[in-house]
Amino acid sequence: QVQLVESGGGLVQAGGSLRLSCEASGNIFSINLMRWFRQAPGKQRELVAAITSGGDLNYADSVKGRFTISRDNAKNTVLLQMESLEPEDTAVYHCNAIGTNVARAWFESWGQGTQVTVSS
Repeated sequence: QVQLVESGGGLVQAGGSLRLSCEASGNIFSINLMRWFRQAPGKQRELVAAITSGGDLNYADSVKGRFTISRDNAKNTVLLQMESLEPEDTAVYHCNAIGTNVARAWFESWGQGTQVTVSS
């Protein structure tokens, strides 16, 4: 099994910054794709940012220019640096990883989530 543990959420004023971290551990051979999703109360889960093992990036339009995703392949860790936060960014942020285990079987794992609250 593969476990994902997020950290770094919290309460911040509008215009402030936070950095989220997610570390994957367990039966891992490689992680092809790491993503951050978020879910606000009463809304569907949405993709925030994604990064491949080769460094290809993808961002939701709503966070482009404000959020930066990065990863450390050696540590199986993905970061999300969030700047110029807005109240609309308030949500539970979940880490997601897709890869292969040591038996070369595919896996997809989710973290428990970390709360980000932006006050106006």
